[in-house]
Amino acid sequence: MSDSYVLTAEARDRVGKGSARAIRRQGKIPAVIYGDSKPPMTVTLPRKDVFMHMQAGGFMTTVGEIDVDGTRHKVLAKDYQLDPVKDVVLHVDFLRISAKTTVTVNIPVHFENEDICPGIKQGGVLNIVRHDVEVNCPADSIPEAFTLDLATAEVGDALKISSITLPKGVEPTITDRDFTIATIAAPGGGVQDDDEAEAEVAPDEVEATEQKAEGEEDKGEE
Repeated sequence: MSDSYVLTAEARDRVGKGSARAIRRQGKIPAVIYGDSKPPMTVTLPRKDVFMHMQAGGFMTTVGEIDVDGTRHKVLAKDYQLDPVKDVVLHVDFLRISAKTTVTVNIPVHFENEDICPGIKQGGVLNIVRHDVEVNCPADSIPEAFTLDLATAEVGDALKISSITLPKGVEPTITDRDFTIATIAAPGGGVQDDDEAEAEVAPDEVEATEQKAEGEEDKGEE
């Protein structure tokens, strides 16, 4: 898990668009802290401090603390809004964290030993199907990243979630199949998209999709 952080906030009583605009003009952003069977708390945070931690990476998977009038709340950022034009932070939602909190987060996948991968050395192409994996895990032990070793991967290999050793208490939200993370595509064979790679793992799903599409065509003809 990435290093924790601490943000100093001010409690706010006023809510609404007018109040939010006034807060942003002061170089701050409105935020909400909710969860853990406690009432939501509306606060303001320095925009510069929030943006700095977002730029550092892992903001959505790092447990931090928000100091509100001397009381610290352990939190995990669950959502944020950006200005579509200026790309600045407008609002952040934080989930309160306790010792028993389980969260659903997306963990990035890192690949190692690409330089010695037999399949790539033979001209194969690393086709990444999933850049991250959604998992359920304890809030106080969120993995920073998963590592997939390519040291023995050959052309045509499908590297699946079972190739990754998951930490204790961490479980993928997809549980009905051993899904693909990446493949080593054959030289000159083109790069598969996500649907093609997943089709190799779950042919039943592809058949169901085709049947659905045929049914929609029949409806259109009616």
